[in-house]
Amino acid sequence: MIDRTSSILVTGGTGSFGQHFVRHAVERWSPRRVIVFSRDELKQLEMRERFQGPKYASLRYFLGDVRDRERLYRAFRDVDVVVHAAALKQVPSAEYNPLEVIRTNILGAVNVSEAAIDCGVRNVLALSTDKAVAPVNLYGATKMCSDRLLMRADAYDGMRHTRFAVVRYGNVLGSRGSVVPLFLARRPTGVLPITDTRMTRFWITLDRAVEFVGDALERMQGGEIFVPKLPSMRVVDLARAIGPECEQTVVGIRPGEKLHEVLLSEDEARNAYDLGDAFAVMPPDCGPPRPDAPRVAESFRYASDSNGELLSVEDLQRLLGLYLEEEAKPDACPLSSVMSRSTELR
Repeated sequence: MIDRTSSILVTGGTGSFGQHFVRHAVERWSPRRVIVFSRDELKQLEMRERFQGPKYASLRYFLGDVRDRERLYRAFRDVDVVVHAAALKQVPSAEYNPLEVIRTNILGAVNVSEAAIDCGVRNVLALSTDKAVAPVNLYGATKMCSDRLLMRADAYDGMRHTRFAVVRYGNVLGSRGSVVPLFLARRPTGVLPITDTRMTRFWITLDRAVEFVGDALERMQGGEIFVPKLPSMRVVDLARAIGPECEQTVVGIRPGEKLHEVLLSEDEARNAYDLGDAFAVMPPDCGPPRPDAPRVAESFRYASDSNGELLSVEDLQRLLGLYLEEEAKPDACPLSSVMSRSTELR
């Protein structure tokens, strides 16, 4: 249970997700402390300037790197909850710098789990990605490894009772490198680049992702991979919604990119349960996450191309209209409340 007495630490706390989650945590729980752990002093300075006033008096800033095990031990003292969002995520950079990505994404996860257990952290929730399912690039492979490490970290726990879980979702629209800002920037040229006309993606925003992580923290028992139920879209429909008058030109799939997002594979379905608004994948030797949760069908596959919730061009235009309204506000965050104001499309 997270409450006003809790101390929360966010690794990668100055990133897009980290800053949104910090705001969400303060508003949702009013915790005793929220610790922003990151290695970028400039981003911490900028975040201090943005998060000012009595509302954010509980914020603390801690310079450090998840590669540095000793620094994590110092940071995790008297911490109740850790949200592990630090990672190297850019696919092309990962391919050219494989050892760096392994050190951060895999060995960093080991450091986080060991420090959390030894320091008595109660709950650790890590962020994952659709790219960890049947990975085709190094980034996805490192996240698959880190997911497995954290799901089974309780095996090293002994009697300390630290609980670990993972949240897996796809690309966050409006974040750096995502397709919505790209299409909006290219719209004046009259040409929108499409990697493949068959491509589909799940639709999730930062606010929806942050809200889901908060919910997962409150219901995790340990060992779960939580997967939210989301609507899908075809990328060509998104292009039509943003630039109906624009020409679409096919530029080809980039190395390490998939046609469709897969958040839950057929192999994982044998250990997956339906929670109503989400799925939970459990370790093979564990039971359901709650007694009334039914198993999904053994051949079930949760992918963006076969998902029953597909957004139309009209749906996307309405959601993008809400997005642009939010962008026009002085204190706007990218795609900050599209999903929360469009619950019928979740």
